[in-house]
Amino acid sequence: MNKEIIDTALAPQAIGTYSQAVKVNQTVYLSGQIPLIPETMQMIDGDINAQIEQVLKNLQAVAEAAGGSLCDFVKVTVFLTDLSNFPIVNEIMSRYFQPPYPARAAVGVAALPKGAQVEMDAIMVLNTQDYPI
Repeated sequence: MNKEIIDTALAPQAIGTYSQAVKVNQTVYLSGQIPLIPETMQMIDGDINAQIEQVLKNLQAVAEAAGGSLCDFVKVTVFLTDLSNFPIVNEIMSRYFQPPYPARAAVGVAALPKGAQVEMDAIMVLNTQDYPI
């Protein structure tokens, strides 16, 4: 097994006992991202729209550090403190992802770290043209 820890200053540093992502062969497991601004490690100001945008930017930075992009995502899990915000998630994700879309799950939770309203994690497979899924 070829295991590599992914770390980039372009995404928030881990605030616990985890890595930003772990690459095993061609699969990358991205840890959950909340709407922290990487440079300050503070929550982004603004509403749920701003939070979702920041989370996706953070995931994108980790994906790029692993040698991929959002196009390589095969699974995304969205955690929301208010599931009524799910249509907003759909609208914003449609600007970041193109068909065929990754598989996805949405989970309603009571609370998230640092008071975030949204968190997302993902699984990414690199070089899918060389390694068909």
